[in-house]
Amino acid sequence: MSSEIAGLVLAGGLSRRMGGGEKGLQLLAGQSMISRVIGRIAPQVDALAINANSDPEPYLEFGLPVLPDTIGGHVGPLAGVLTGLEWAATLPGVTHVVSAATDTPFLPLDLVERFAVLAGPERIIIARSDGNRHPVFGLWPVTLRQDLTEWLTTSDTMKVLAWVHRHDFAFCDFEADGDGAPDPFFNANTPEELAEAAAFIARDIA
Repeated sequence: MSSEIAGLVLAGGLSRRMGGGEKGLQLLAGQSMISRVIGRIAPQVDALAINANSDPEPYLEFGLPVLPDTIGGHVGPLAGVLTGLEWAATLPGVTHVVSAATDTPFLPLDLVERFAVLAGPERIIIARSDGNRHPVFGLWPVTLRQDLTEWLTTSDTMKVLAWVHRHDFAFCDFEADGDGAPDPFFNANTPEELAEAAAFIARDIA
């Protein structure tokens, strides 16, 4: 566990592909997806919060700060990242925030450790697996929060990687735990993918 890295679970999306409602609160093998994410990321960080833009009440049961976007309009994950950076700036000694999506129940248990190896004072780290980039899984320096604020208020694109490429950054590569295991960043965006995740759990390979 690092005393310099805080964690943020991104649950601020609109969940359109899941049919609406709160995606992270969908049950997966009897447990909400977000509780599985929290269980995997919490031991890796010194402080943890949830970024959510809906009614915070269902999320308060996890005993964590629930932070709505500081910039309105549902502009995407970067707004959640900024919210996390502004929160982290109030925490003594915290220099970086690691973000994780609410619909990724198999995220790596060594995510933060491996991010930290590549970290720099102003370097962004983005997860990658099997050649696929996962920009909502990132390590974000708190010092970039003002730059991100300006980007979100002036840019004509809210794409995560468009902003990332303006800075020092690196990819951190991950692999599945074994044959037949899911990609560590498998995300359940649809009811079909939720059923697929449940099948992985039932086969005890995730």
